[in-house]
Amino acid sequence: MGANLANEVAEEKFCETTIGCRDKRLAPLLRDLIQTPNFRVVVVEDCEAVEVCGALKNIVACAAGFVDGIGLGDNTKAAVIRLGLMEMVKFVDTFYSGSKLSTFFESCGVADLITTCYGGRNRRVCEQYVKSGKTIRQLEEELLGGQKLQGPATADEVHGMLKAKNLLEKFPLFTAVHNICTEQIRPADLIDQIRNHPEHVMKVEGAE
Repeated sequence: MGANLANEVAEEKFCETTIGCRDKRLAPLLRDLIQTPNFRVVVVEDCEAVEVCGALKNIVACAAGFVDGIGLGDNTKAAVIRLGLMEMVKFVDTFYSGSKLSTFFESCGVADLITTCYGGRNRRVCEQYVKSGKTIRQLEEELLGGQKLQGPATADEVHGMLKAKNLLEKFPLFTAVHNICTEQIRPADLIDQIRNHPEHVMKVEGAE
């Protein structure tokens, strides 16, 4: 997993990737098998976090696309990316305990999240969802040339997992994306859903 959009890899532009592998014998073999001077590989043991980051970033990219479609600007988009990253960390900690925070600072984490929120298909389709008035399914067929959109489906699966544990209020960004993709709320309602995010709390020790 990582910030390595396929077309740029094919053009041999420098990028990184992350492999999750617990087998210390296999790890260097996997690295050496695919590493090139312009495709650098880091292997970590935290397999679950590497894999789940690759799925959850697509939900956040949908939110970034909605922000772009509404025209809310770079500050709002940065806030959405940060809050999305925090929800990714919390989700992995909740469902795959034992993962390391440092994994989120590998290419599979924050780097892949940034790339997807600026250049990925989920962002692009969700921006056009706001601007065009067409359905997400219509846009998937029109814009992706046979590729599939991962964000809405992942948001639906994550929503089910969170609902089962009564955790929807702890993940307002993930929940908002699901609700927008299922047409329960409008994209314009996104910011109202995250305005009082659990991350917006006082973090100064001793402050009242």
